[in-house]
Parts: sequence; structure tokens; C-alpha cells
Amino acid sequence: MAKRAVVVGSGPNGLTAACVLARAGLQVEVFEAEETIGGGARTAELTLPGFHHDVGASAFPMGAASPAFRSLGLERFGLRWVQPGSPLAHPLDGGSEQGTAVMQERSVEETAEGLGREDGAAYRKLVGPLVEHWEELAPELLGPPVHIPRHPLLLARFGLGAVQPATVLAKTVFKGERARALFAGNAAHSVMPLESPLSAAVALVLAGAGHAVGWPVAEGGAQAIADALAACLRSFGGTVQTGVRVRSLAELGPAETVVCDLTPRGLLAIAEAELTPSYAALLRRYKYGPGSFKVDWALDGPIPWAAPGCRRAGTVHVGGTLDEIAASERAPSAGTVEARPFTLLVQPSVCDPTRAPAGKHTAWAYCHVPNGWAGDATERIEAQVERFAPGFRECILARRATGTAAFEAENANLVGGDLSGGKMTAWQMAMRPTPRLYETSRAGLFLCSSSTPPGGGVHGMCGFHAAQAALQALKT
Repeated sequence: MAKRAVVVGSGPNGLTAACVLARAGLQVEVFEAEETIGGGARTAELTLPGFHHDVGASAFPMGAASPAFRSLGLERFGLRWVQPGSPLAHPLDGGSEQGTAVMQERSVEETAEGLGREDGAAYRKLVGPLVEHWEELAPELLGPPVHIPRHPLLLARFGLGAVQPATVLAKTVFKGERARALFAGNAAHSVMPLESPLSAAVALVLAGAGHAVGWPVAEGGAQAIADALAACLRSFGGTVQTGVRVRSLAELGPAETVVCDLTPRGLLAIAEAELTPSYAALLRRYKYGPGSFKVDWALDGPIPWAAPGCRRAGTVHVGGTLDEIAASERAPSAGTVEARPFTLLVQPSVCDPTRAPAGKHTAWAYCHVPNGWAGDATERIEAQVERFAPGFRECILARRATGTAAFEAENANLVGGDLSGGKMTAWQMAMRPTPRLYETSRAGLFLCSSSTPPGGGVHGMCGFHAAQAALQALKT
């Protein structure tokens, strides 16, 4: 008989791990506490009937780049990536009456042309090699932190810029505010103060991915990613049960392998008695990062951006200059929220008409806030959008705000509203959640959530690597 494997949690990482294990011939069962699979990759009518909103992310550069998703052939199971007219727009104050924005286009050359002669040349030099060698570099960047690199020189060249604070690299490489702002907006995805070492790494990866694979949305919503993974799992004979909240490992029955798509806190809740005291202590010391405050909107029409380029972009970074963004990203660590917070906005309906009734639109935006913050950032977020899209509020038919407590109530992995699975310090980026990475102190028990490398994002690579570790352990 096939060896039995159990996966706890049906987020993209849990489902990816399940697919890899089932493809290897194991009898795989997935247990999900909620009634709908997907974790953060879910889609629901959060505002009005007919308006389909992604509960978590909507733009998936790392999903499109994911070696795990590619190896599973998710397109065969209904997943379709849809590219917006432009991956990213970053509006700025000033300019003509129409407004101005710096654009990250699919082409490095087109992007560079919008940055001016000197900064355009600097952008080509910084980002061009990443795009040229993306196919070789992406697996290295999404691999475990400790591995023998297949392309050590490429990785070393990337590392020279990646280890720097984003503010330092931006101000060293670029002379003008347009290029610096574009870089800072990408760096803010790191959920770190931009003065922190390694904050530049995220900016470089997202810039490279934007040119190499785009920042697409999943047609129909993020739920399509989870549904495709579940269909893939079923094709290998695996099963998924929803509405089953696992409270202890004993409830799972005999299994050679158990893989948990849980944070360290979640693993302790179901398995602390079976872990060594020293390993459990490391899990308790694991640190969670800033939370997020999100607003979903049902809109009567497209967002009336002043800058025309913003109207065709899937993602819009609403935050102004590098200095503004840096101040905003420092604030959550100090326990505050800026009056003008950096606001990450996605408008999937500009390229995917399935998201809303004809002529209507959906959009969402979030800003970073202190972990567990109990405040309401709705007004601040909407004021930031209105700043660059006068008349925006008049387009709103309905809204739904989600604070840190609501995020955690809907998905226990989002501790204090932390969407990244843990604080992004240099140590926790490399050795998350402990130096054991995916393995635990109990034989046959593994972690695969975004609290393991390579961390947050919808790419399935945490689950892919955890499954590989589990398969290797079965051979020994």
C-alpha cells in the first residue's frame, strides 16, 4: 500500500506540497479548517452581488515565475494568467493637469525611457541583467537559503545590490525622484523599513519579475489558483476535506508524513507535546511582522486616475516619493501609522472583466500597520487614492474594510494581520522559522507555510521545498 501523507491547511503552499507528495506516489489527504480552500488565495463577493474580490493578493509576479507551479502544469487545470496593459504604475504629485506617473512596463527599455537619460541608463544596468538571466536566476532566488547554487556568479552579482538597504541603493544608483520612487514602491513589498539591509532584494526581484513574466492576475480571481492546485491533487489521487479543524496530531491518525501549512504558533497549538522543549522554545521566540489594513471596493466605473498610465496598470503604488514611502514603512515598527501611508492598490478588473458586472469595477488597497493594530485606516487609504485620482470617492458603490483582527479571524496564519508569515529580519529571511527550516524536531513532521523559505507570496515554493524534504526523509 502507498504510504500515507497528511497536509494540514489548504493555502497555496499546503496544496503544492500535497501535489508534490501525491505525484511521488503517496496517499495524500488535505485537511482545511475553513469551508473554502485557498487560505489567502480565495475570492468572494465581499461587497455586493456580482463583485468578486480577492481575499488576499491579486497580482502574482512570483506565481507566474514559480518553478513549482510550472512543474505542476496548472494551466491544464484551468488556471489562466491575464496580463494588464502595464504591470505597475507609480503616480507622483505635479506634472501636467493630467497628472504624472512613472511606469514599470513589460519592456526594460520602455521603462528606462520614462526615467530620463541618466537614470534610464542606470535602470538598464541594474535591472537588465536580472531579466536577461531570469530563467537561471529565479530558481536560485526561490530556493532554500542553504543550497549549492547552479549559477553562483549570477547569484553573487544579484547579492551585491540585494544585501543593501533600499534607500541606500536607490540614492546611490538613481539621481532623480521618479526612478527612486519606483524602486521604493517595489521595496515596500518587503514589509521592512527601507533602511534595513536586504530590503533592496525584494525591489530587485519584483522589478525583474515584472519584466520577465509580468504582474498578472488569475482570471476569475485568486481562487482559480487554489482550485487548479486542488484539481491537480485529485488527478494524482489525493483528496481535500474542508471544515475540519485539526486540534492535535493524534486526530490525523497514522501517517508516515505530516506537512503543516501553519505558522509556528499554529504548529505549537496542535503539536507542542510532540516537539522537543528546545525546538518549541525556538518557535515561541519567532517574531511576527507588521500587520495590514485592507479596503475592498465595488466601483461604479474605473478609478479616475489623473495620470493616464495608471488606468491601464494592474497594480498602482500610491505613496509619492522615496522619502514619503520610507517614512510610511518605518512607522509600523514604531507602533504608528503615517497620515499618508504607502498604499498598494490592485485593480484586477482593468484586465479581467469577470470580476464585476458590465461597466463596473473592483479594486482593493492596503497599507502596513503595527501588528495587531486596532485602528481604522480607511480614510487615510481613500485619501491617498483621491490624491492621485480626484473623484475616486464618488465611484464607490460599497466598501469592505479588513483590519488586523479580522485578517487573523478569517485565517489563523495571519497573526496580528501579518500577511508575510513572520517578521522580515535578515535572520528570519534566511532561517525561518528555525535553522531546521522545513523540518521539525519530530520525525515525519514538516512545516510548509510562508513562515519557511522563501517566505510570503503566492508561489507555492515553501510547500514545494517542504515536500522535497519530506520525500528525502522517507528514503533514509
